[in-house]
Amino acid sequence: MGLEDNFYGEVLLDHNLHPVHRHDLPCATCRTDGVNPSCGDDISLSLEIHDGIIENGAFTGVGCAVSQASADIMLELIIGKTTDEARHLAHLFDKMIRSEITESELEELEEAGALQNVSKMPARVKCAKLGWRTLESLLEENG
Repeated sequence: MGLEDNFYGEVLLDHNLHPVHRHDLPCATCRTDGVNPSCGDDISLSLEIHDGIIENGAFTGVGCAVSQASADIMLELIIGKTTDEARHLAHLFDKMIRSEITESELEELEEAGALQNVSKMPARVKCAKLGWRTLESLLEENG
């Protein structure tokens, strides 16, 4: 394992063991649930959106280390962004998982790039995408 792989492993481990955004969000303006039926992971995603800006976000639920870390990393990345920027980042995350992303696009994903190698583990792809798919559904439901 190279130094870069070790760094990415540490990012995922840290977000799994010490998730900043795993809690209830009573002030949420919208919520939705996401489920990965193939492995039983499920999350409830809550966002506080005002004037098109994601001001706060949180998730609750159960799942594997990959799904939980991915959701936490996603929230870290989208809080403070516009809903259009969040949609763009979700699109880039999907491109990354399909191994179709450019280097400059990967840089936009910041720590979410730690999940790039999940594309080589088909059983974990749905786990990594759960939070992001749930985000896309929530944004679609709420304009």
